[in-house]
Amino acid sequence: KGRALPLWSRAFRPAPARKEALRMTSETAIPIEGAERPVKPAMLRGWRRRCPKCGAGPMFRGYLKVRDACPVCGQELHHHRADDGPAYLTILIVGHLLAPIIMIVYSTWRPEPWTMVAIFSTGTVALSLYLLPRLKGAFVALQWAKRMHGFGAPDLGAAQLDD
Repeated sequence: KGRALPLWSRAFRPAPARKEALRMTSETAIPIEGAERPVKPAMLRGWRRRCPKCGAGPMFRGYLKVRDACPVCGQELHHHRADDGPAYLTILIVGHLLAPIIMIVYSTWRPEPWTMVAIFSTGTVALSLYLLPRLKGAFVALQWAKRMHGFGAPDLGAAQLDD
């Protein structure tokens, strides 16, 4: 009927996903270290170049310069390590979008080479400038949601408890 599995085989089973663990106090609910943060809403906020925690404060103080902290909620953002990831992803997306379009335009209408260079180089630069800050925001938000690179400190929310 039911055969018991040896103890060593349980070590190879995947661990169940943890739900957000909260320690309730009389003042507020404080997330415990390691509790999950929602990834999708954080990345959407990052795509909009907003703070991944509150979604209200701006993430950037320039075109690509990430603020040290959110001016609205105070979430520290200086821990991020986006590095070359957004640039690589931008090149990948722009290349995969424009390469088929260039082939279709060339095979259908056969425009002059300088016409194609002018149109598609402008399109490439414009699309890259549009995508780069949004992808960097999404990368920073993903790192925040997964508690990577120093974002692992527990969220205390707006209410800090006085000890």
